[in-house]
Amino acid sequence: MGKKKILVIDDEEIVRISCKRVLETGGYDVVVASSGPMALRFIETAPYDLVITDLMMPEMDGFELLTVIREKWPYLQVVVMTGYVTDETKLKSVELGATFFLKKPFLPEQLLAAASSANNALSDY
Repeated sequence: MGKKKILVIDDEEIVRISCKRVLETGGYDVVVASSGPMALRFIETAPYDLVITDLMMPEMDGFELLTVIREKWPYLQVVVMTGYVTDETKLKSVELGATFFLKKPFLPEQLLAAASSANNALSDY
């Protein structure tokens, strides 16, 4: 089996670059998108094993993106990341079907652990 393919969505370039670098060193094939609509175009044209998305983005926030992903690709694992953590954002993320929740800023090890755990959840299907 080849490398697991991860799509990272964040409106901040530095976050996309950092996540891509960390995940690639962990052995993943990583594609980045700067918005929810761009991410949906990518998901519609190629299969992904995992999506890691920011919550607070212009155009389409992470909650909207997660809702569309759950409707169209119910088995796609999604990790939500945000710097604006509240009990409400955590609860809403889980209710919408997020597999994991990462609080920004996070350590490279935390990102790799979330990706690994989410990918291990795939074996349940």
